[in-house]
Amino acid sequence: MATKKKNISELRQDLVSGDWVVIALARGKRPHAFAVGAKPKKQEAPISQCPFEVLSERKEKPFVRYDYRQGGHSTGWSVVAVPNKFPAFSKAPCNSFSKEGPYTLADGVGSHEVFILRDHKRYIPDLDAEEMINLVRAYRERYRSLEHEKCVAYVLVFHNHGREAGASLPHPHSQLIAMPVIPPDVSRSLRGSERFFHEHGTCVHCEMIQYELRVKKRIIDENERFVAFTPFASKVAFEVRISPKIHQPNFGMLEDGDLALAAKMLQKQLTRLRNGLNDPAYNFFIHTAPDSEKHGHYHWHIEILPKTSIWAGFEMGTGIEISAIAPEDAAAFLRKVKTI
Repeated sequence: MATKKKNISELRQDLVSGDWVVIALARGKRPHAFAVGAKPKKQEAPISQCPFEVLSERKEKPFVRYDYRQGGHSTGWSVVAVPNKFPAFSKAPCNSFSKEGPYTLADGVGSHEVFILRDHKRYIPDLDAEEMINLVRAYRERYRSLEHEKCVAYVLVFHNHGREAGASLPHPHSQLIAMPVIPPDVSRSLRGSERFFHEHGTCVHCEMIQYELRVKKRIIDENERFVAFTPFASKVAFEVRISPKIHQPNFGMLEDGDLALAAKMLQKQLTRLRNGLNDPAYNFFIHTAPDSEKHGHYHWHIEILPKTSIWAGFEMGTGIEISAIAPEDAAAFLRKVKTI
């Protein structure tokens, strides 16, 4: 155990990736001072300027549509998934990688979709239980539909909240990108998980979850099937990870019976950030094994990264994040935040 003196920073290493982070308690920031771009009121924009409000005029049929039901009758859609009008990856015939001198390149073949929530001014913490379940179900169904396509190596589901987190439109929406390569960060995580499995014969994420549930100090919330905690080597202050308690390599393995528990766990943690940190900008994404048979050692999870700091020269030059609050203190603070 490193020193506990508050005037000396502490280096922590991530068990999976091997990345180092710095916990610099001497900076002494209070929890409410962390949010970058926090707003006392909801971010709003005129509905007349929102491209998602003319969804009914779009010619393409939604990939999925889930309706909100009352008394057994539909009262209209609550979430739809449609193609992104400005895709980073596009549908096209699969092609092989090619070379230009020493460099490797390929066409950006894949898919880029948008999950649109119906209400222009209601964000994820504002949804009712059915709407939240519909959103997570839509994530899973589109993931399942694309993960085995010929050109697809990896499918990422993610959500940007706030301009500082990359949300170009205030209307609440999430995105999915299916791409022909496995992202570097995921590749390192997969290699780290595989290495731990070969050395110890068990899943590294299961090992972490069991330890965190035993010591409790970084646990924020848990239910029968999921646990939310601040990682030991958090990349940013107030980072939250949500993991299934049982071993599941792939997000597509999320069962119907667990949708409500997963949806509630995600919503509660986003509500904690909004209420506790004054509605900070944040990103969340789902990390998953691209192939559950080949990567059975992996364990899917949701990462929530609030914008609590800005990269400067040290972070850019080293890739090492500096946090001014210990994950244990962040968890203790978030546990006390009301979610109702």
